[in-house]
Order: sequence, then structure tokens, then C-alpha cells
Amino acid sequence: MAGAVDPGRWHARLGELIAEYDVPGASLAFLDGEEVHEFAAGVLNVDTGVEVTTDSLFQIGSVTKVWTATQIMLLVERGELTLDTPVSRVLPEFRVADPEVTKSVTIRHLLSHTSGIDGDFFLDTGRGDDCMEKYVAACADLGQNHPLGVTQSYCNSGFVIAGRVVEHLTGKVWDAALREQIIEPLGLTHTWTLPEDVLRFRGAMGHLDGAPAPVWGLMRSCGPAGLICARPADVVAFARAHLGTGGTGLLADPRAMWEPQVDVPNPHTLGKQWGLGWILNDWQGHRVVFHGGNTIGQAAMLWMVPDTGTVVCLLANGGQTAALQHALATELFDELLGLAVPPVLGPPAEPFETDAERYAGVYERAGNRMTLTAGDGGLSLYGEATGALAGLQPPMEVDLVPVDDTTFVGYLEEQAQWLSAVF
Repeated sequence: MAGAVDPGRWHARLGELIAEYDVPGASLAFLDGEEVHEFAAGVLNVDTGVEVTTDSLFQIGSVTKVWTATQIMLLVERGELTLDTPVSRVLPEFRVADPEVTKSVTIRHLLSHTSGIDGDFFLDTGRGDDCMEKYVAACADLGQNHPLGVTQSYCNSGFVIAGRVVEHLTGKVWDAALREQIIEPLGLTHTWTLPEDVLRFRGAMGHLDGAPAPVWGLMRSCGPAGLICARPADVVAFARAHLGTGGTGLLADPRAMWEPQVDVPNPHTLGKQWGLGWILNDWQGHRVVFHGGNTIGQAAMLWMVPDTGTVVCLLANGGQTAALQHALATELFDELLGLAVPPVLGPPAEPFETDAERYAGVYERAGNRMTLTAGDGGLSLYGEATGALAGLQPPMEVDLVPVDDTTFVGYLEEQAQWLSAVF
């Protein structure tokens, strides 16, 4: 174990890191032993200059998915359903384009991203309490990125469907069920889902290219996939409940959510495996359970090291957030635990030759289109958002060089970070 944390140093260090990575503002909380340390730096909005405080609310994006998975697991423990219950048994009206998937996709498939259902389906179905019901009805045309259960592909739509399962079984809208199942039992005072509630606090604005984003947040229908707003200390308290420490347990067996369900096709970007909601990795023999999230100009990361009882949450509102997350984690986990965070995969020391031409073409799913062209021994990637999010983020252009026959990397200047692609 490393030495005791120096809170005074981290007050200054967070400010230095956000300046280095052009991040307008960030907030950090971590559990070290029995104590939660909180830090804030920068501004919530470059146009208003309002300072970030430790009780400011940021969008935690897809970290929300762990909360939705926890809601489902609470219902599983109550005997309302099982992980292998078909979705259609709970939601008879549920349909996707493939009739066999409609009949056979299970709750486990949704929580582990193994359904194969086209995942980046963002649809504004209004602000009414029926928005999720309308969203699930609109899933009837969604195709498959891969056959049911054969691999993992990230699926936002699957978590909205899971949120609708929560609504059906609790008889409450997702936001209200979330409060009853998790937020209120944990005594969280700075965790909300709707903008009119966030407005009562200091709320962060996302930034793109250094300026405030054109819109504040995503549509309400996508709530269970990514609409929680919180301060880092509340997110740490939620994760602590998954450790079952300090009398803060929610689930009888939170470790069931850490059981590996599927290997991740690209282990270089997220983690090696997916559990139920959680992403799983291994750092020097320590299991690391975590999840990240990105919304429109905001980014979140939550890490948990169960065998040491360490939890870290970092929330930020624009700039080179991926590089910030990796730099902060590398420094903080070394200081707290003497634990080395794996480096980001970069190019090989010696050029690797492969037939890149075989990978050229257009790769498209709901919400995203990637065009790959071959040349100079590698590939050029042009990625763009389509559908409801088109125009809310700039296209991505990057040259990819091979690391091996199926793995390529490219440097994203705007993020000061290497990107990996696995075919």
C-alpha cells in the first residue's frame, strides 16, 4: 500500500491537470479508507465564469447504466424476474426487427451488451412520463449488429429497454423508481435526472471545441442509458454501496454484478470483460470494476478497486477529458495504492505490415457512420454522428497504423490520446 493521501496537494494538482488538458472545469471525489476526499477546479461554463464547487452537478453519462443495472438486480433479488427472463415476458409489446431476437433476448443480454441490438438509437419522444414507452415501441425497426449473444457491442438502446422493464415492474416512471430504489435509501442529496431539478443546484455546461455546447443534455427518453446528474461524492457513495461497506449496502450480493459475462472485442479501450452493468479489468492482479460516460461535452469516470475498498470519481465538462482521466488515474492510484494503471496502447516500436485494404469500407450502425480508406500501409478513418445527434459533435478524422493483423491505433490531436480499433 502507498502512503497517506495529501489532500492539500490534490487541491492544487486538479487545477494543474485541467489546465494541461484544456478542461474548463472538473470535480473529483475518492474514498480512501473510511474518508471521502472532495476537490474542484475550474469553471462550470466559460461564458459565465461560475466556479466549480464540490457540490456542483455534472452529467455522469453512461455511468448511469450501472445504476439502471442495479435497479434491475434489486428486482431480481426480490424475485420479480431473473437475469435469464426474456424481455418479451415482462414487456409483451416489445419488438425489434429480428423475430427470434424479439422472442429470445433476455435481461442478461441487455445488462451485458450482448443483445446485438443496434445500440446508438437516440430518439426524442417528448418530455412526458410515457417517453420511454414510446421509445421502446420505436425499437421495432432496430436491426442487429451481430447475432444474439455471440459477442459484445455497446448498446444504449438495451439500457432504455431495461429502464422500461423497471417501469413496468415498479409501476413508476424510471426517474421515480430510481429515487425510491437507490437515491433515497443511500441518502443522496445531489443526484437528479431532470433539468428542472438540476437547475436548483450549480450545474455544469458541456463544452465542445472550448465553447459551450449547443444544447445542455440528451432527450429524456434515454434516461436509463445516461441522464443522471450528480456530484462526485454522491457517485462515490453509490459505488461504496456496491462494496457493502459502512452500512451502505443496497444489494444482498453486489459481487454478482462483477461476474464476467463476456470478453470485450477491443480490450484496449475500455476493459477486458463486461459484467452486469460494470466494466471489468485487472491491474497488477487487482480486480478493477468501473464505468465511464460521455454526453454532449461532458465526461465522467468511476473506478472501484474492491479488494482495497478504493473508489474514485472524476467528472469534467469538456476538453481533452480522456487524457485527463488517464493522467489523473495514473497519478492517484499510484499515490493511494502503489498501483500502476495500464498505459494506453500506442504504435509498435517497429512498423508492422499488414493488408489494410481488406478493412477499407463503410461501417454503419444507428447513430454512427465510419468510412475507412486504405493507404500508406494503414487506414484513414472518418467518423461522423448521424441521426438525432448529427451536428452536435464534430466529425472525427484520424490516420490508423497497424499494431498487429487486427489492431490499429491512431492519435487524436483534439483529445491528446491514442485511439485503438480492433477488426
